[in-house]
Amino acid sequence: MLEVLEKLLILQDRDRKLIKVQEELAHIPHERADLALKGTSTQAGLDAAKTRQKQIESERKRLELEVEGKKQQIDKYGLQQFQTKKNEEYRALSHEIEMCKDVIKKLEDQQLEFMEQGESAQKELASASHAAAEAKKVIDSRMSDLAAREKNLLKELDEAQKARAEAAGTVDDSTRSRYDRLVKNKGTNVVVGIQHGVCGGCHMQLNRSTVVACQGEQEIVTCSNCGRILYYTRDMDVAVTE
Repeated sequence: MLEVLEKLLILQDRDRKLIKVQEELAHIPHERADLALKGTSTQAGLDAAKTRQKQIESERKRLELEVEGKKQQIDKYGLQQFQTKKNEEYRALSHEIEMCKDVIKKLEDQQLEFMEQGESAQKELASASHAAAEAKKVIDSRMSDLAAREKNLLKELDEAQKARAEAAGTVDDSTRSRYDRLVKNKGTNVVVGIQHGVCGGCHMQLNRSTVVACQGEQEIVTCSNCGRILYYTRDMDVAVTE
């Protein structure tokens, strides 16, 4: 195999490793965002449970104040009854007292409903609090793992970049420029072997002259279909159609 092809294969391998590290690093922000979203969702559930409980408690207290207000009215009407000497006024006040008692009964029924809702809301809040606490533990742990992985990947990236630069430095400028153009257009599978007379990149059948030239190992040979750089090793089957 031509020495330059060996160097290109090394460069291609370094590029693949470099790109793999870059892709892993690029994915970390998405993982971090997903974890943050889960945390936000869990916290939103907890906040909603807290809000519901506060609303129920607020309504319950409002009803208590209304009941207390009606009881004060009853006391006031009772005092007016004691002071009045007119039967008509006494009956009118009795009617007001009965109306207040009816309102109190309805308010107390509502209070019971809110008490039941409050107990249910308390259980939901406890469940949401537990879920939020557990989710925070998991998310914090995964965030920590992500930070550690990111740190390691950044170190790997630096090493991969240096290794890539070192490999690129062994290839002449003209050949490296050709290789870089291919990588830009076709990814990191541009120096490919031939097997059964087929290009390892585009998988198109190669003509005999191309295969023979590749076997001759005198110059860089490219696929006439896709332009990839071809190489041949003796363990490859190079049979082609006549």
